[in-house]
Amino acid sequence: MDPEYPLYIVSKGRWDTSKTSRALSAMGVYHTVVVEAQEYEQYRTALTDAVNVIVLPSAYQQGYDTCDDLGDSKSKGPGAARNFVWDHSLECGYKWHWVLDDNISGFYRLIKNLKVSVADGTIFRCMEEFAQRYENVGMVGPNYHYFAKRKQKLPPFITNTRIYSCNLIRNDVPYRWRGRYNEDTDLSLRMLKDRWCTIQFNAFLQGKAATQTVKGGNTAEFYEKEGTLPKSEMQVNLHPDVSRLTWKFGRWHHQVDYRRFTTPLRRKPDVEISQEIDEHGMVYQVRRNGEWVDGNS
Repeated sequence: MDPEYPLYIVSKGRWDTSKTSRALSAMGVYHTVVVEAQEYEQYRTALTDAVNVIVLPSAYQQGYDTCDDLGDSKSKGPGAARNFVWDHSLECGYKWHWVLDDNISGFYRLIKNLKVSVADGTIFRCMEEFAQRYENVGMVGPNYHYFAKRKQKLPPFITNTRIYSCNLIRNDVPYRWRGRYNEDTDLSLRMLKDRWCTIQFNAFLQGKAATQTVKGGNTAEFYEKEGTLPKSEMQVNLHPDVSRLTWKFGRWHHQVDYRRFTTPLRRKPDVEISQEIDEHGMVYQVRRNGEWVDGNS
């Protein structure tokens, strides 16, 4: 099954290393890559013709709220492009949209203590349908591959936490992206503080590259030049009530306490949930001797 809502990738300086676009293309999932004008030709040449490449209007960068007083002295980060795709999806008549980072190598379903690669876009449709069961869900997305241990008992999803890197966003919520750094965390917290719910799926995972491991993007714009302290300091300044600085794994991080956010999901009155399992056509297969076979056999 294909996703119901459009998928956008915001990218800079990674036309030859854009992992997410290649992963989605291999899955046959149509998507749009948003780039800056000076890099359009490189992206158009590097990516398959099946990918839609569009230019970020400069007005979005000029009017973007960086949450600091540094202006144009350094990159404003991907938030401006994220605001553009939000408006673009609204203009196209959609009620939700996906926005993805450009360093996701693949997508997985966690099943039978295995992280199984998915071959099409069905998991996006599953997350979309689940989110739309509820009146008060503002944003959902899959957990990181390396945060979900395959031999550890996990719930299929958790509520009221941060959604990073692969975000399905309800278009009519009263927010837009802001901040030079950590715009995912900031948007998640603003929603949660206003009693919207978020949903992070463990049943579906993204193969997100760790910070500073892929050239281009924020690695080139920020982390190679200044490390991670400025981005963590901004997070603490924006949300000091739930955030603190911490040093681990050889660099600065921001630690956010989400325990205070306990708003329950409110199911829509007209939604009935069947007790039967609906796999949406997904089958579990393994390759044996060059052949795909039923993974249950």
